[in-house]
Amino acid sequence: MDVTEIILLILEIIGTVSFAVSGACVAIKAKFDIFGVLVIGCLTAVGGGITRDMLIGETPPAVFSKLYVIAIAVFTSVAVFVIGYMNRKKFDELRGRIEHLNNVFDAIGLAAFSVAGTEIAFSVMLSDNAFLAITLGVLTGCGGGVLRDILTETQPYIFKKHVYAIASILGAGTYYVLRLFSVNTLIPSLIGMSIIVLLRMLASKYKWGLPKIKIEKKR
Repeated sequence: MDVTEIILLILEIIGTVSFAVSGACVAIKAKFDIFGVLVIGCLTAVGGGITRDMLIGETPPAVFSKLYVIAIAVFTSVAVFVIGYMNRKKFDELRGRIEHLNNVFDAIGLAAFSVAGTEIAFSVMLSDNAFLAITLGVLTGCGGGVLRDILTETQPYIFKKHVYAIASILGAGTYYVLRLFSVNTLIPSLIGMSIIVLLRMLASKYKWGLPKIKIEKKR
């Protein structure tokens, strides 16, 4: 296993755990039962990768041959449910902390998967197409979250929350440019991920967002 494969494995594990936590938290907030929490947690963790693989014709998607990814997502989702169940009486009091925790893990998952998805373009010899490479990164980073929000009847973060997709695009784009001039994937990965996490955390703290039209209701 070379350095690139090791980096991809680490990013995959980080992204899987982070997005499983994020998905499980949203499902608990939506009052899903344990099976619902399990499904949403796992789908958030692997949905982006499945979408990416289908786009490049990788069938069946890679996740179905990586049982350890599913196992990590299942274990993480169940762990979050158990912790939530044990603290169910204090859930309303902890809602603010849970939202912050969700934002943190969501940012980490977005960063890890956006970078990992962009690297896939290099792995399958599609790196000469910058638009496709960055799109693969954004799909991998955002796809699972969109599916999570749709199934929990939540307005997708990607369309309204704190420069979500923009952070993914900038991080994936930065990784792509640095990767073109570097055989080593470690430094580009760290820089690309740092950009995404930093942007998401600053946007969440200072309520940054893209311009949108606010339609006033008639009285």
